[in-house]
This record gives sequence, C-alpha cells and structure tokens, in this order.
Amino acid sequence: MGNYLITGAAGFIGARTAHMLIEQGHTVVGIDNLNAAYDPRLKEYRLKNLKALPGFKFHHADISEKKTIDLFKGEKLDGVINLAARAGVRFSVDDPWTFLESNVTGTLNMLEVCRQFECQKFILASTSSIYGENPPYPTPETASSSEPMQPYAASKKGAEALAYAYHHLYGIDTTIVRYFTVYGPAGRPDLAMFRFVKWILEGEPVRINGDGNQSRGFTYIDDIARGTIAALKPLGYEVINLGGHEVISINQLVEIVEELTGKQAIVQHGPPNLADMLTNQADVTKAKEMLGWRPQVNLREGLANLIKWYHEERAWAKDVLTP
Repeated sequence: MGNYLITGAAGFIGARTAHMLIEQGHTVVGIDNLNAAYDPRLKEYRLKNLKALPGFKFHHADISEKKTIDLFKGEKLDGVINLAARAGVRFSVDDPWTFLESNVTGTLNMLEVCRQFECQKFILASTSSIYGENPPYPTPETASSSEPMQPYAASKKGAEALAYAYHHLYGIDTTIVRYFTVYGPAGRPDLAMFRFVKWILEGEPVRINGDGNQSRGFTYIDDIARGTIAALKPLGYEVINLGGHEVISINQLVEIVEELTGKQAIVQHGPPNLADMLTNQADVTKAKEMLGWRPQVNLREGLANLIKWYHEERAWAKDVLTP
C-alpha cells in the first residue's frame, strides 16, 4: 500500500480522493490552508469526516509558502496529488495575485517536495478553462491551451509548464488531469449544482448569468476521484482530460433540479459574464485508453445524491453562502 500527499485535502475533490485512497488501504497525508475562498463550513465538514478515518494525517498550512516544503522531510511519499488551488474564473479577475500564489508558487513548492524528498509521482489538477474561447468540441488534450481567457486559466497554464520542466529536469513521472465541471455532495457552493439545489429547495431566486443557454459537461465527484487515483500509475508525462461527459444547458439543469426536488424555481436572468466559457465538453478517449476510466454515475443519479445529502445536512447547509 502507498502513502500519498494530497494538497487541498479539505477541498471538494481532495477530500473525496483522500477518502477513496484510505478505503483502498493506503495512507494519506493531507494539507490545506482552510482559506475562506468559499464558505469554510464545507471544508470543516469534509475535514471532520476525514479526521475520523484511520490512516489520515493533516497539516494546516499553505502550500504557497516555501517553508511548507520542510513539513514533509522524512515522509516517504509514493505520490503527490496536487489538488490545492484557488479556483473560479470570475473571482480570478478580481484578485489575480492570490491565484498566482496558490496555483503557480504552490505547485512549484510541491514539485520541490518531489525533487528534494525523492517522490517519483506527481499529479497536477488543471482545468478545462485552459482551452480558451473556441476549442473543438468535444475537446481533446491536443487543443490549444495558449489563449487563457482569465487569470485562473493562465495560472493553471503556468503550473502545467512548471510540472513539465520538473519532469524534464528530474525525471518525475507527471500526470496532469484537466477537470471539467465536477459536482456532487458537499460540493463547491460557488458552482451551479450546489447553488441551484439550495436556492430551489429554500425558495430563493435562481440567478443565471445571461440567457441560460450556455452549457457545461458535468461529471460526478466519485468518477473524478477514481480517475485521479487511476492517474497514479506510471505514465512518464501525460495530460489527460477527466469529466465533461454529460452536457446540458443551464436552463435544462434548472428543469432537472425542479423535477427531482418537486419545487418550482424562481429564475432571475442577469448579464452574461465575459470570463465564462459558453460551453465545455471533454474528449475523454485518452482517459479510457490510458487509465481504463469511464464515468459510472449518470447526471440524474448524481443530482439525486446531491439533493439527498442536502436534505440530510440541511440544518447547516441551508446557511452556506452561495455567492
């Protein structure tokens, strides 16, 4: 069994990936700065569940600080899964400096953990936003990633470039997984799935940027975590799409949530946001061929799981801030 470092362990994807690894018999060292990029109650909830598991050790620290590297001196690591990041295309326009520190400097420090302490596997979480405004659909990994539309995507491009440099210089086996839109229980409250479920169940207005015809390719959290773990295998250097296999418009998403909750949405349309892509859809051929990965949870099943979780945790989840 392996011992893996997961950065962003209290985050949405980080917590589920850590949980799955521990279920498989591995041990996990987690690190997270527990920042307030979104309502910290969700991170506290995820971290509390992880701390209850044997085989989980946690550091409350910031990977963008160079001193964090020394936390892992003497720790025998079989892989570093770098999931810590400031995320959100719109927020990055307001504060690009924070995104640069977390996503680029943080990645550099975790690559140094691999170099200094002889860890031979590095996984970097990247994003579908890196493909820019007009990629082909479904989008393959060979599509251009040199025209980012916002600082968030630009910071991920910088992180990818650093990861390749460390692979080239030090032979670190590196897999970059480009995530498309991920959803599920205890998900990010700044993304549509969580917000729509909460707003509709609580009778709050459902705010939509633009006309709602923009679309996203959604993938359930368990499928994303499984793909991330599969990427721990030796691959040399690869960039692999994960997710985005079920594409629907934002208006269709509202309709499905209405159907599953039995509640009517109060929809309010606002101006479109220039930082948003109009659609995304992943070509996941490479993930199927190289990782044996296929999504297993369909959209209705995944949304039902999210709604069930919300009802179970409603006592506090109803108060989560949804910007």
